[in-house]
Amino acid sequence: MSEQRDTEDDVAIEEIRRILTGQRSSTRRRAFEKFFLAALGSIPWVGGYISAAASLKFEGSGVRQDDLQTQWLEGHHQKLGHLKETLETIESRFENLGDTIDERIQGEEYLTLVRRAFRAWDRADTHEKRKYVANLISNAAGSRVCSDDVVRLFIDWLDLYHEIYFAVIREIYKNPGCTRYDIWTSVYGEIPREDSAEADLFKLLIRDLSTGGVIRQEREVTASGQFLQLPRASRKPASSVMESAFEAKKPYALTALGQQFVHYAMTEIVPRLDEKTVTV
Repeated sequence: MSEQRDTEDDVAIEEIRRILTGQRSSTRRRAFEKFFLAALGSIPWVGGYISAAASLKFEGSGVRQDDLQTQWLEGHHQKLGHLKETLETIESRFENLGDTIDERIQGEEYLTLVRRAFRAWDRADTHEKRKYVANLISNAAGSRVCSDDVVRLFIDWLDLYHEIYFAVIREIYKNPGCTRYDIWTSVYGEIPREDSAEADLFKLLIRDLSTGGVIRQEREVTASGQFLQLPRASRKPASSVMESAFEAKKPYALTALGQQFVHYAMTEIVPRLDEKTVTV
């Protein structure tokens, strides 16, 4: 098993080196190197891993079993494979975007985003989040629909929210105007009791995404984009129970920022923002 891991590590490390030193024109190679060095330099354990792996190989297999350094290597072995996969994905998308992005991915403004994004990548504990980081940083290289300040906010959202939040965002994107009842039944199925932990969690999700500027209740707007006030509700006899966590009358939509987040982080290629055929 140890020998197999050594072989896999060698392949992963050589792939990372290949990415950095591949056969390209000097201008393209320089652009790619700056990007990948920024990405790798933002992950503290990468240099230590390669150094420790080389050290153990030099010392021989006899010291491997209970050594603390060996245990540390085992813990980061899988992450090295994830890093290789992410870098290859981004490299492939850069190649598809062509030479037009070379100036962009060498700029310090973009490289600052790369460092921030890969620190978030390193903290991610699921494949889904790592994929979203790759999407975001690739799309930020090839499209300027969003400013870098907004991209920075999206990186923070990837750090802050976990997959259960993304499931709600995805459902509202696919079905704008859906209610909390619609969201829950589509994502989870059967409606739980109002005094359950599940209901408390769902209210927290909706509240966090609403106050975070990702989703909002649907409102009509004027031709100039101003929101219209809701008509005053007629007085009705007070209900004896509070509003349900899964109420079915108030439609929800993504905010403009929320829509851009879906297009940048949750899709592989940024389309025009008026397209509705994207799969997320």
